[in-house]
Amino acid sequence: MSVKAVLDEIRRACPLVSVGVLTADLMNLGDELKLMETAGLRLLHVDVIDGCFCPMMTVGPRFIKAMKTPLYKDVHLMIEEPLSKVESYVAAGADMITVHVESSRHVHRVLQVLGAMTNANDPDRGILRGIALNPGTPLEVIAPLMDEVEMIFLLAVNPGWGGQRFISSTGERIGRARQMIRKAKKDILIGIDGGVTRSNIADVARMGADIIVTGSAVFDGRRPLDNARFMIDAVKDAVGIQRSESE
Repeated sequence: MSVKAVLDEIRRACPLVSVGVLTADLMNLGDELKLMETAGLRLLHVDVIDGCFCPMMTVGPRFIKAMKTPLYKDVHLMIEEPLSKVESYVAAGADMITVHVESSRHVHRVLQVLGAMTNANDPDRGILRGIALNPGTPLEVIAPLMDEVEMIFLLAVNPGWGGQRFISSTGERIGRARQMIRKAKKDILIGIDGGVTRSNIADVARMGADIIVTGSAVFDGRRPLDNARFMIDAVKDAVGIQRSESE
């Protein structure tokens, strides 16, 4: 399966929820991941933070490798100068790797290198490459990178600080990003990451995101299976309502 085949597979299933696993019960991670499979998820999101790109530190390649699951591993690297580090995450089994445009002066090279790497889970399907933008970063910076990405992630909070609310202007950024992609005649997924809760996920889905990242809304309530199903159904219902209204 080529990168395009994986992209097409995900595109057909969009919009999708990608659940952040770092708020799960890590002492029982295997059981938590099985619950996500039961819920019908396809993507598991892992925030890798090095304490330099933004505050706090989280996990590294060993954690990615320890995740035993058939679901796609969606790895978000919030790390400084990822060029020399991405190989270890690919070797650990990442299926999707997103780097920040702000993380390196050579981010185009990072994406090129990723594009030449072999997926450790399935050598035939490659790595889906994403570029992430902080809320204060102009969208125009993605224009010269569109030949090297399959995903664009727009952060709806400033990374590294907990308890932030979803930035409302993110909806307008989604629309502008979609216009840029259409003008460039590319097939690129748009993801939203940060501040997504049970109460606003339907609104976020209506903004037009292909991938919606959420974490604590699923695992903090001690009912992760029910919460995951709620989030998936909320997205499907919201998109269904949107489509029926536009017909």
